[in-house]
Amino acid sequence: MTIASTIRTLLAAALAALLPAAAAAQHSETIDIEGVEIVGHRPLKQIGIQSTKMDSLVLKESISLSVADILTQNTPVFIKSYGRGSMATASMRGTAPSHTKVTWNGMSLNSPMLGMVDFSYIPAYLVDDAELYHGAGSVGVSGGGLGGAVTLSTRPADEHGLSLRYVQGIGSFSTYDEFLRASYGNDRWKASTRILYSSSDNDFRYTNYHKIKQPVYDAEGNVVGSRYVEDRNRSADFADFHILQEAYHNTRSGHRIGLAAWYMSSHRGIPKISADYRDDSSTRTRQNENTLRAVVSWEKISGSFKAGARAGYTYTDMLYTYSYDLTGTGEQMREGIHSQSYVNSLFAKADIEYALSDKWLFTADIALNQHFVQSIDRSVIVQDGSSAVIGYKEARAEVSAYASIRYKPTERIGLAACVRDDMYGDSFTPPVPALYVDALLSKRGELTLKGSVTRNYRYPTLNDLYFMPGGNPDLRPEKGISYDAGLSTHVRRQRLDFSAAATWFDSYIDDWILWRATPKGFWTPLNIKQVHSYGIELRASLSVTWSQDWSLKASGLYTVTHAVNHGDPVSVNDASIGKQLPYIPVYSASATVRLDWRKWSIVYKWNHYSERHTTSSNDLRISDSVQPYYMSDLSLERRIATRPLDLSLRFDIRNLLDEEYETVLSHPMPRMNFGFYIGITPKFRNAAAGRY
Repeated sequence: MTIASTIRTLLAAALAALLPAAAAAQHSETIDIEGVEIVGHRPLKQIGIQSTKMDSLVLKESISLSVADILTQNTPVFIKSYGRGSMATASMRGTAPSHTKVTWNGMSLNSPMLGMVDFSYIPAYLVDDAELYHGAGSVGVSGGGLGGAVTLSTRPADEHGLSLRYVQGIGSFSTYDEFLRASYGNDRWKASTRILYSSSDNDFRYTNYHKIKQPVYDAEGNVVGSRYVEDRNRSADFADFHILQEAYHNTRSGHRIGLAAWYMSSHRGIPKISADYRDDSSTRTRQNENTLRAVVSWEKISGSFKAGARAGYTYTDMLYTYSYDLTGTGEQMREGIHSQSYVNSLFAKADIEYALSDKWLFTADIALNQHFVQSIDRSVIVQDGSSAVIGYKEARAEVSAYASIRYKPTERIGLAACVRDDMYGDSFTPPVPALYVDALLSKRGELTLKGSVTRNYRYPTLNDLYFMPGGNPDLRPEKGISYDAGLSTHVRRQRLDFSAAATWFDSYIDDWILWRATPKGFWTPLNIKQVHSYGIELRASLSVTWSQDWSLKASGLYTVTHAVNHGDPVSVNDASIGKQLPYIPVYSASATVRLDWRKWSIVYKWNHYSERHTTSSNDLRISDSVQPYYMSDLSLERRIATRPLDLSLRFDIRNLLDEEYETVLSHPMPRMNFGFYIGITPKFRNAAAGRY
């Protein structure tokens, strides 16, 4: 007799013994018990902080999604995307992409060269936890987050024993996605390997509104009208490979040690803009990148004291090439740009937390980053075939120290103060203070008021200082002061969960760094802008469970952002003063509705962006604006449970209403397209339990 059959026999005997008792209990006296009220206490670490935590289910919805897609649909962040498989950067509260700080397992992802993060390179399926910190909340994460911060992290797999999951996806434009995760865990050890490969020809058709209309002829050759041409998004293919290896160990003495190593290899074509009349075979632009990130962590909790340390390494090599053929045949391609960059970064961080009581919390950390950057540009001179090599090679150390104190004098009131100080190279930024307060106005509905104020600084990137030609070593750090205040409520009932929040923000940023053209033919960065950014953020979510079979989840966001340039005119013809910054929508909104019935799920996503100007003067006589659009996506999923494995079948319809739109001028996005995914999760036999 097997262990499994023995256990089934014992369970059957126990159940048979319990049934008579259960029947007798039906005739026994009913006893009423008093209701129990469950009260959730607000964590001291969250006092006054405006943050948005992404649902882990949303992160795992589709392997074709990047973190850029998640931020677009679930946060007030504006993602400036150049198209599928192309760069996607984030703007928070009207600021620039370099003003959003991003960390992965505590290590900065912001490029020391460019200062920003390309979120299209971060698959959502490789992230377990993601949280957005608005405004002053970023001070606790990193310095320089004038708009905010995004923290991404991984964690050990929840399963004990061996687990495996494989997902295969196929979609429009010859798009293929494959994901595999294998993990093993017990009480002491957990290990996981994730592999993701995505590729696509990405050659969708679109109506080209940026070229002159072409005449329409009748059967006799007479012109009877005109129409815009149908073009194809050629040379935009991509192939991205990711592998993430994790290992965690919990010692008997309470120490936790972890390792996370993430390698990425990406090969992408960059299509011509839709206003380019050149033949597709006459030019070719490619970008290849290889990146390795590795973090080792240690953590120890002893009573009210917690200590941790991390160390990491990042290596990136990126190659950008532009080739052309004057003959137009594509057979004699000649390289005009060969831009190669290498980045090596070392990272170390130590942090402590100490709770003096349930009313006092002290935290402190110190982080060190050492960057080694080499940037080389080689241009080929057509006339004599010779080449000129320009670039820079620099190293810079960055140190950031942080300390905070949080105090709750009463259950309803919370106060916090913190300070951060940064050093880059041999320069220091002034101390960055932040003050927070929150107050529970009413226990009914958990009506809470939060407020914060901070002053922040962002130092120039290495490209700002040393790029050749055009780097400006005399740049000053950008500095800003920001305020925000908001109300939130959370109502819980037996079958209903509702939350809502409204936040007002107001910030001023001086010495904004902007690259401008010079009379010598190249661009250079200058401290020229003073930007006033202000607006509101509204969000709400609802969860209703009617029965064991039916449930509904809905969430929505609405944002108003005014980001206005109030700097001094750089010339008598400067028309940018008092105008909205380029590519910052004044209005944006999104909504998601998910309905679950037994093993079926249907998800509808909607988002909207208002008109975005493409010039600082907002003058439509100089350049077109990016038109507003409304986007809808729909997905249907069926889950099938069998004894040997679990299956999931998912069908996505993206751009459900076949919208023709752009997020960046002259970079078209695909119309209605489809994706189909099969997920397979085998059920391995657990020998210890004798069951699957």
